[in-house]
Amino acid sequence: MRVKELLKFGIMELEQSGVVEASTDARLLLENCLGKSRTEVFLLAESEVDATRQEQYRQCIDRRQKREPVGYILGQCEFWSLQFYVTPDVLIPRPETEFLIDRALSLAKKNNLSSGNILDLCSGSGVIAVVLAKETGERVTAIDISASALRVAQLNGRRHGVLSGVDFIQGDLFSCLLQNKIFSLIVSNPPYVSRFDVDNSLEPEVARFEPRLALDGGERGLDLILKIRKILPSMLKPGGEIFIEIGADQGREVRRLFEKSVTGLPDFSLVEILIDYAGRDRVLHAMLVE
Repeated sequence: MRVKELLKFGIMELEQSGVVEASTDARLLLENCLGKSRTEVFLLAESEVDATRQEQYRQCIDRRQKREPVGYILGQCEFWSLQFYVTPDVLIPRPETEFLIDRALSLAKKNNLSSGNILDLCSGSGVIAVVLAKETGERVTAIDISASALRVAQLNGRRHGVLSGVDFIQGDLFSCLLQNKIFSLIVSNPPYVSRFDVDNSLEPEVARFEPRLALDGGERGLDLILKIRKILPSMLKPGGEIFIEIGADQGREVRRLFEKSVTGLPDFSLVEILIDYAGRDRVLHAMLVE
C-alpha cells in the first residue's frame, strides 16, 4: 500500500467504528508509525509502505476502533504546545485544564506567582506542575494519591527540564504536608465527575480506559472539592489564591461552598466562577482574606 491508501484505509475503518475524529486520529497514528511529520506524510503520499509498518498501523487502528484513546496508543499527547507522556495511570490532559492554567497565570497576583510556594493538587500526569514551573520559574509542589501517576509526572518533569524544580509527593490531598507548609497559589484539577456520570454517561474512551480514581468525585462530584475547601484556610497564606477546575454544572454550588465561612469569619475576599471559551462554568477562583 502507498501512504495515501493506508491513510484512507485508517479513516474508513475508524469512521465505520463511530470514531468522531476519524481523519485526525488516523493521520496521527500514521505519522507515528512512519516516524514522519504531517508535512512529510503529505509529501510521501505516493510512496510505498513496507509490510512491517503496514501491520503496525493496522494494529494501532484496531486499538482505536476499540475506543482506546490515541494518547494511550501513542504514549503521549500535546498540551500547552508541548508533548507529555501519558499512560492509563493518568488522565489524558484536556483543553479545559489549559484554560485553568491560563486563568491562573493571567489572574493570580504577581507576588503569588513569584513566591516559590505554588501547589499543584491532584497532579496526575504533572502537566499543571510542569507548565507552572516553566512559566513562572518558581518551585512547585505536586501532590497525587497515585504512585503510578506520580511516576508519569516525574517523567514529564524530566522531559521538560523542570524535575529539579518540582517536588513530587505521594499523598491524600494535604495530609502528607507539614502543617506549617502554606502556599501562595494552589492550582487543582481534582476528580469532579459525579458517580452516576462515571458509571453511565462518559464516552467509551473515558469510561473504559481512563483511571476511575482521577474521575470519580463522589455522588455529586464534589467530594474532593469539599475536602479541599475545608482545609484551605490553614493551607493558603493571607491573600493567597486557589484555582480549581470544576464541572460545567457545578458553578453555582461550588461558589456557595466557598462563600460559606468555615472559620466563622469571612474566609475569602474574592470568590468567582470563571467561564470557559465555550461559555460554561469551568474554574473556581478564590482569594483568602489578607
